[in-house]
Amino acid sequence: MNPLISVIIPAFNEENRLGLTLEKVLTYFDHRRTPVEIVVVDDDSTDATSEVAGAFRRDHQLGDRMQIHRSRPNRGKGFSVKRGMQAAGGSFALMTDADLSTPIEEVEKLEREVVHGTHDLAFGSRDVQGSVVAIRQSWFRENSGKIFNRFVRLATGLPFRDTQCGFKLFDMSRCRPLFAAQTVYGFGFDVELLYVARKWGLSMKEVPVVWRHAPGSKVRFATDAPRMLLDLFRIRLNDLRGRYDRDKVTR
Repeated sequence: MNPLISVIIPAFNEENRLGLTLEKVLTYFDHRRTPVEIVVVDDDSTDATSEVAGAFRRDHQLGDRMQIHRSRPNRGKGFSVKRGMQAAGGSFALMTDADLSTPIEEVEKLEREVVHGTHDLAFGSRDVQGSVVAIRQSWFRENSGKIFNRFVRLATGLPFRDTQCGFKLFDMSRCRPLFAAQTVYGFGFDVELLYVARKWGLSMKEVPVVWRHAPGSKVRFATDAPRMLLDLFRIRLNDLRGRYDRDKVTR
């Protein structure tokens, strides 16, 4: 049976929590009797992330219901998401973080907009009416994120309040070409995907979700924040150069 939903999990040094995350994802969709495929992309972890994923696949006899990919060398979260999405076989594909900071049950809110609604993609937000931040980040990280969002709005014109929540659902019949167009492999990739989606006239919805901060974030402010700002200018430059012209990407 072909999967209805592929769950893409980018992972870097996640041996301590990946097993529990996989268990929650599989249990949730199996309880719903929803045909699901799990795609783990290990970004050249230095721990046993791939081994944990492999043991889970064997122990649960998932066979072709679970894919495991490993990048060498480390390429960044954006590359992992791109690789996973391009390998996905589901009609819809959910990107979720390995820490499940947004509980997997929240996918139902995105499904209402994409699977059962009219939108091509929907993404979780921590900063719109109805969102619940049950466990907050540090004051510094939370406000840094808000400042980055202001730069996103200024540089790209995107109207959204939270582009960086790692919980996004795509209708792959419409969105698969987005990942062929993707060039940003660091943490700014979310902005690029939404920017290109808007350029192409895809229908998007920012959806309030429950979110709980989990310790162990891979974002390092001193090094990643400047790169993310540079990514915003790279996105605009790519657009000016025609890199995102749909006919060039899809032909």
